[in-house]
Amino acid sequence: MAKKAANNKSNGFEQNLWDTANKLRGSVESSEYKHVVLSLIFLKFASDKFEERKAELIGEGKEKYLEMVEFYTMKNVFYLPEESRWSYIKQHAKQDDIAIKIDSALATVEKNNKSLKGALPDNYFSRLGLDGSKLAALIDSISNVDTVADKKEDVVGRVYEYFLGKFAATEGKGGGEFYTPKDVVNLIAEMIEPYKGKIYDPCCGSGGMFVQSIKFVENHHGNTRDISIYGQESIGATYKLAKMNLAIRSISGNLGEVPADSFFKDQHPDLKADYIMANPPFNLKEWRAADELTDDPRWAGYEVPPTGNANYAWILHMISKLSENGVAGFVLANGSMSTNTNSEGQIRQKIIENDLVDCMIAMPGQLFYTTQIPVCLWFLSKNKKADGIRGFRDRQGETLFIDARNMGSLVDRVHRDLSVDEIAEIARTYHAWRGEKKDGVYEDKPGFCKGATLEEIKANNYVLTPGRYVGAAEIEDDGIPFEEKMAELSATLYGQMRDGKELDVVIRRNLEVLGYGE
Repeated sequence: MAKKAANNKSNGFEQNLWDTANKLRGSVESSEYKHVVLSLIFLKFASDKFEERKAELIGEGKEKYLEMVEFYTMKNVFYLPEESRWSYIKQHAKQDDIAIKIDSALATVEKNNKSLKGALPDNYFSRLGLDGSKLAALIDSISNVDTVADKKEDVVGRVYEYFLGKFAATEGKGGGEFYTPKDVVNLIAEMIEPYKGKIYDPCCGSGGMFVQSIKFVENHHGNTRDISIYGQESIGATYKLAKMNLAIRSISGNLGEVPADSFFKDQHPDLKADYIMANPPFNLKEWRAADELTDDPRWAGYEVPPTGNANYAWILHMISKLSENGVAGFVLANGSMSTNTNSEGQIRQKIIENDLVDCMIAMPGQLFYTTQIPVCLWFLSKNKKADGIRGFRDRQGETLFIDARNMGSLVDRVHRDLSVDEIAEIARTYHAWRGEKKDGVYEDKPGFCKGATLEEIKANNYVLTPGRYVGAAEIEDDGIPFEEKMAELSATLYGQMRDGKELDVVIRRNLEVLGYGE
């Protein structure tokens, strides 16, 4: 398999900025400190965009409009009053009340820009009691990053994404509340190809699925205006991260009015999504009480998901949100493919019999910062019929299984990444199986991929583990006749045995010299 060529590449200014910020953290917990750093990066970006637009207005001779909000928002630029601009923050960085000034600046930015409602941290800087000199040093460090200098490069997006990943690694298990590894998100996007329509994530974390969807459209020369974003996040601090993450990229999305649980306060009750991308919390326990949501319409036609594990509740929730031609790609723990605990096996059987499972992928371990266990990707489709416009063949009654457990390469002692080539290989296999001619003719490949029928899945007790279907990889024939290979191996073995005898003699002689002879 291809290895990740970029592993040895310097991380550049992102790493330098991270090193500086991490030294300044002191006793503040990483889960808190990320909001400090990311808020400052956001404020620097908003200020850079504001100053750029301000200079543009001056260049056009429109000085009288410099303090009019509309002349900034019309260009998707946030209007910043004087006390919220980075120049003001930097000027007062050495003062004792700088934390209060930053909190005030963030609150003012949010108040003046409706799209940022609920996005920025509330009084984080004052509450955490950060050392003033360390905060000033962090401000100086961030001041060196010009977020708008390179029009072709999403500088602030790179920094934000890099920091989210680093914070996820630092926080370990807690990092899973807001971050899905970039290569996993890329793979889901390349599989479901969210070109046009409504995209939904019921547990959107910091919004990585949405960001990658937009990047996918841009990379394939589509129109980002053809995409509508809907999401929900239950954790307040993470909800703010998501809103900031979208805001710095000028992505508009409906994440609900407030952070809320998708099971108990669905903020998009009538939504029918064309694409669903998600990474629900793994094996979430006690997600409802025994007497709650038992008659919920989302479970209609299925057994009620058990209280001890939310995996199948997430699956049924997403199925209920799919449009008539909708597709979903999401991450789950491996146990979801084979569990028969409580009602889970019955629910999976019904999902399979309803012909919703389009593709299953077994992923390698160590992809996630939150857990070392391997995970799987589910891909569901509400319509497997032939589609001449999109080039899909009739896949009714069929499911593709891909075993990617041997892919990826270690980027450090505990973390593995998929390479761009590996992502492309998996996606091409899926698209070819669906009948898309641009990706070639599909063929089963022992040990890697297999198109199976519903009857074959039924014969395997409705277990969806790819290893059950793809079998073992074929051993490649090296073209050397058996007799010739055996003679060569025998000669090597006899030579090693002769060498062994000679070594025995030398060892005995040395032991005798030392007085340990027989």
